[in-house]
Amino acid sequence: MKDFKGMPVLNAGLLAAAQAVEHYEISRYGTLSTWAEELGYAEAVDLLEATLQEEKNTDKTLTGIAKSVVNVEAEQDEAEDG
Repeated sequence: MKDFKGMPVLNAGLLAAAQAVEHYEISRYGTLSTWAEELGYAEAVDLLEATLQEEKNTDKTLTGIAKSVVNVEAEQDEAEDG
C-alpha cells in the first residue's frame, strides 16, 4: 500500500476489497436467513432479511462509486502514466 499511496489505483483496490467483504456478508446472511426459516424462527428471519437487504444496498452503492468515480480515476491515471 505504501507504493501506491495517494494513487487512484489504491482506492480502486480498497473498494474492491470492501465489495469482497460485502459479498461474503451477503452469502452468510442469506444462508443464516434460510436456516432460520427452516427452523421456524420468524423473528430471526425478519432481522436477517433486513440485514441482508442492507448489505445488498451497500454493495450496489459501492458498485456505483466504482463505476462512476474510483475505477474511472484509476483508469485515467493509468492512461496518463502508460
